[in-house]
Amino acid sequence: MKLSFKLSFGPVVSVLAALAMGGTAVADVKLPALFGSHMVLQQGRGDRIWGWADPGEEVTVVIAGQSKLAKARADGSWEVLLDSMPAGGPHTMTVKGKNTVTLEDVLVGEVWICSGQSNMQWDVQASNDADLESLAARFPRIRFISVPQVGTQEPQKDFDGKWEVCTPETVRNFSAVGYFFGRQLHKTLDVPVGLIDNAWGGSACEAWIRRDLLAADVKYKPLLDSWAEQEAVFGKKLEDWNAAVRKAKAEGKDGPPRPQDTKMSGNARPGNIYCGVLKPTIGYGLRGVIWYQGESNASRAYQYRDLFPLMIQAWREEWGIGNFSFYWVQLADFMAEKPEPSESAWAELREAQTMTLTRVPGTGEAVILDAGESQDIHPRNKQTVAKRLVRWAFARDYGVQIAHQSPAYKSMEKQGSKIIVTFDKVGGGLRAFDVPQPKGFAIAGADRAYVWAQAKIVAPDKVELWADGVADPVAVRYGWADNPVVNLYSREGLPATPFRTDDSPGVTAGKVK
Repeated sequence: MKLSFKLSFGPVVSVLAALAMGGTAVADVKLPALFGSHMVLQQGRGDRIWGWADPGEEVTVVIAGQSKLAKARADGSWEVLLDSMPAGGPHTMTVKGKNTVTLEDVLVGEVWICSGQSNMQWDVQASNDADLESLAARFPRIRFISVPQVGTQEPQKDFDGKWEVCTPETVRNFSAVGYFFGRQLHKTLDVPVGLIDNAWGGSACEAWIRRDLLAADVKYKPLLDSWAEQEAVFGKKLEDWNAAVRKAKAEGKDGPPRPQDTKMSGNARPGNIYCGVLKPTIGYGLRGVIWYQGESNASRAYQYRDLFPLMIQAWREEWGIGNFSFYWVQLADFMAEKPEPSESAWAELREAQTMTLTRVPGTGEAVILDAGESQDIHPRNKQTVAKRLVRWAFARDYGVQIAHQSPAYKSMEKQGSKIIVTFDKVGGGLRAFDVPQPKGFAIAGADRAYVWAQAKIVAPDKVELWADGVADPVAVRYGWADNPVVNLYSREGLPATPFRTDDSPGVTAGKVK
């Protein structure tokens, strides 16, 4: 879909991308980097294969006994839709026009995109037990490819990358959460697994969304206006630079260096990552997406309530394969512990993430309030994160009867000076870790002044709360802090989802840019 804005200051990722974007005819049949030897195609559904050739050139794609024919369009682009294939391989794929491209060692299995910001990008060599994990990474049927970080307003068609076979050497630089997730899938399902890592550390959610979609909704106007002002300033610098270069050339001199603005090609500018990173992968056959992002949007958590669902729905619509699975990681515990209940932008972002469960079908949330580090925004325990994500995939995508949902707030009942909180999705029942009493609850009276509550599990799905000095409690919060001290789990080991029962305006309410 053609975008409705004009400014573009991002780099072009390759000569091929430049040719494809410019509509220039190419003499040979070519494929984007996404299609290469060692790739994994998605089993059980028709896979799109696309590339470029001379306009009008006939292109034949052959794999696993099937042959598909396409004719290149006027801009040189072509595509075919393969018939559904079962898991297996290796296969050889040939793409033939005036020349022949041969892809070797192609597998068919399960494909997942690993996306978000730095905690998804964080590689195996920076995770817990990196040496042991790398030594054991001998899985020739796990394959992965990484998309480079290119921020631009021009939709790209290709990127510089290649599929790699999982070995102790190659795994070290790949996404830890992605690898641990894929490894569990592979070992459990005994099928090939393909992982596409396109995460970008520090990225804002709006950078992953088509800019025209943001422009179509008035609630994002302040955000886009703030960027338009910055773009206009940089555009003027470019105009002045071009004039200076022309003047210098006329005088036989070297021109000044080109002005730079990292924000223009960075990971926060609306639409930048969509165009430069996501766009080249859209349409590739997949089962779903795992996502770990939100830190960069925590200061605008109320806005995230709408922004995040918009992103998921936009990706699904453009992929055109229905509501593929989308599972995310809720923000971990981070920063200093607070001695008393207080407001928290990170708690509000977690709340926005949880709200998405009811707004967007086919989604899931991995709660990791117990897997963070107060002094490090990049906790090294990526194994726990991956295990909680993969439970959703097993239960929702592969028909495995397994606990996957964290206990979640259902209702509350006031009984005199006490409140009984009922939880849903408790599995075998609630339990408090380490000490008998649940920690992390706060209650308030009509003044909404929260104090720590004493708590007791009184039924498999119920917790009783009370606090000295609060004779008439009306509201409850659990895990409502940047770094909450909490210990409530299901007996299957899944931590309870943080929540609040009040709707008081939070610290991020009204913040839109």
